Amino acid sequence: MNSEQTKTNWAQFIPLVTVFFFWGFVAASNDILIPVFKKAFDLTQGQSQLVSVAFYIAYTVGSIIYMLISLAIGKDLVNKIGYKNGLALGLTISALGTLLFYPAANMHSFPLMLSGLFTVALGFSLQQTVANPLAIALGPITTGSQRLTLAGGINNLGTTIGPLIVSFAIFGSAASGNTEMSIESVKIPYLILGVAFLLVAILLKMSSLPEHPATIVESVDDEKNSRSSALKYPQLILGMIAIFIYVGVEVSTASNLPAYMEKSLGFLTQDIAPYISLYWASLMIGRWTGAVEAFTDKMDLRKILRFVAPYLAFGVFLMVNAIAKHDLTPFYVYAIIILVLIAADMASKGNPARMLVIFSALGILSLVIGMATSGMVSVYAFISVGLFCSTLWPCIFTLAVSGLGKHTSQGSSFLIMMIMGGGIVSWLQGTVADSIGIQYSYIIGVLCFAYLAFYGWKVSSILKNQGIDFDKKISGGH
Repeated sequence: MNSEQTKTNWAQFIPLVTVFFFWGFVAASNDILIPVFKKAFDLTQGQSQLVSVAFYIAYTVGSIIYMLISLAIGKDLVNKIGYKNGLALGLTISALGTLLFYPAANMHSFPLMLSGLFTVALGFSLQQTVANPLAIALGPITTGSQRLTLAGGINNLGTTIGPLIVSFAIFGSAASGNTEMSIESVKIPYLILGVAFLLVAILLKMSSLPEHPATIVESVDDEKNSRSSALKYPQLILGMIAIFIYVGVEVSTASNLPAYMEKSLGFLTQDIAPYISLYWASLMIGRWTGAVEAFTDKMDLRKILRFVAPYLAFGVFLMVNAIAKHDLTPFYVYAIIILVLIAADMASKGNPARMLVIFSALGILSLVIGMATSGMVSVYAFISVGLFCSTLWPCIFTLAVSGLGKHTSQGSSFLIMMIMGGGIVSWLQGTVADSIGIQYSYIIGVLCFAYLAFYGWKVSSILKNQGIDFDKKISGGH
């Protein structure tokens, strides 16, 4: 049976990506909550970081709960309730989490605030389990990673504007320099967010999204490829390690950059924010570039969009920082570095395994340059890692769930569990930095990219042995 779609179903895809926006919006907004909670609850720096711990550990806990429920009912949870119902349930759980902010603020309770964040992310865990493979399924498999890349670009739009909106809701105009606030000012923005979660849940429930996408379940009847568990597929096992490492290198590269700029280059803390903003904007730049093939089959138009999309995303970064009244002069040179991204994207020819190898190699090169140089050259080298991390999540995810058939949602849950790598790899690099210095601690990132390049090379042969060849699919073969 071949039920693969020939074109992306935009009517279904567009409402789906609203949840990707929410993930970025809330995750980046946590960076605003950390200093707010630290002051309001009189916390130490270590205690304030419990905001991140509570949020990211929920992904792992959510995946474990998902597996336990699936075992208890004797069937994969999402396969039983359907993909659309799974999304609606995940959004409802997140909405319940936002409701906890109200009593937490009234009671001035930091643990209850953390419980609210944990519950929001618990809902995100189920949403990610459903939405990532669903984004791949809403069109031809050849552009599955590009659709997931586009969804990631929407996620990064959330990371760009989320902190600005939450900060404005709590403090008012950033130009006022106001840092005095009542913890009760957190209630309204998160209650509004909860209402948004419920509205989107209702809209998705009423949408034409499929409960059981054909491109996911079509291999159920293929006895040759049907196995007893998702863990029986080597592409998934190696992909779980890859997701753990990828999230780790993405987060740790950014989280260690402020300390490097302060200690080694003498930057003031308040002057670092736009550079960190550029790192996360680089992910958006790369993802908008990588998503071009999902829009059109016309080669001439693709060539034009490959240059338009990244600079449009770069323009969003410049606009946001102009609104924040930051000096944009230091950032114009970054437009040249973006050309390297465009060339790498063209060289990948839409093959996720090839893209994984090329972008990982460029990630290694960026880190090596950052470690071997000084001044602004090293800063931009480290920031450019964001460009080359940009499309790795969709590449890894697409490759890891390819061929899993009825075990796709189970495999997706295992992959979401590995998001915890963001905390562990960051901690590891920080520990190494205490011994050899922050600049040279980026050797951890080099090792991470080395494994990701290996995965891109290895998984290609694994999938070919299972009859899945992305080069043949891209060129029109079956």
